[in-house]
Amino acid sequence: MSNIIYRNRFAISRRICQLSILLLFYTSFIYDWKIGGVEVLEGNLSASTLFGMIPLTDPYAAFQILFSGHSLLFDTLMGAVIILGFYLVFGGRAFCSWVCPVNMITDNAQKLRARFKIPSLLKINRRARYWILGLSLVLSFLSGVAAFEWISPISMLHRELIYGMQMGWVGVAVIFLFDLFIQKQAWCGHLCPLGGFYSILGWVSLLRINFNKEKCTKCGDCHRICPEPQVLNLAVIFKEEMVYSGNCTNCGRCITQCPEECFQFSLRKSRPDNQESLLKEINFSENESN
Repeated sequence: MSNIIYRNRFAISRRICQLSILLLFYTSFIYDWKIGGVEVLEGNLSASTLFGMIPLTDPYAAFQILFSGHSLLFDTLMGAVIILGFYLVFGGRAFCSWVCPVNMITDNAQKLRARFKIPSLLKINRRARYWILGLSLVLSFLSGVAAFEWISPISMLHRELIYGMQMGWVGVAVIFLFDLFIQKQAWCGHLCPLGGFYSILGWVSLLRINFNKEKCTKCGDCHRICPEPQVLNLAVIFKEEMVYSGNCTNCGRCITQCPEECFQFSLRKSRPDNQESLLKEINFSENESN
């Protein structure tokens, strides 16, 4: 039993983290939970307040507000700076695997895909998320509102779970079925502009995955379990001995899956031949079979 828990320690930790955040929002809203007369966490994943005084703002939402022609309140700006600083340390796409509630939906879709060996019907380019990211900023500029926030499945699911707005399940069901029948990791790995935004932060974040090439037997277990397998391009990580890609979600799957214990969390080292490595990863991503 203890061995099973240890092997799944990061998966368990991620679920505890995701559910704890939702529980804090829920108890503060439904039960008016307070500590010392102050609500612990109020708001939503786009903009919230911790302990009634610490603003927390999704920087992607803040950029949309700016592009829509509106100025940011001081608290909103400070909240965005705090979140930017946090993910610059812990990895931009750590949000995707440790915070985002949609991750729990898509992970279950992937388990069903693997169990029943459901083939992909489409092959979406992973760069699509960056095109959608750019489009959302253009639409924010043209419409005068934060465009993606109106249709974000992440916000829909959060509002459904916390506030009981029933339409949220529609967007979630669409993503689940899309991931199940259309393509593996279709939303999180190919289309989500929020994941695309945080991947940009991930390129310079401090916390990385270290790789011990001396132990590696090239069994491929890490590649099969990774939600972003292009970041484990052996031609790149054998040379760099570290996963530098911004698309790494720091989920820890490769650490627990590797039988040789080749992977470990580590602090960032200087990256050799950055441009060449980046091109190899991009080419690997384009040729990757989904």
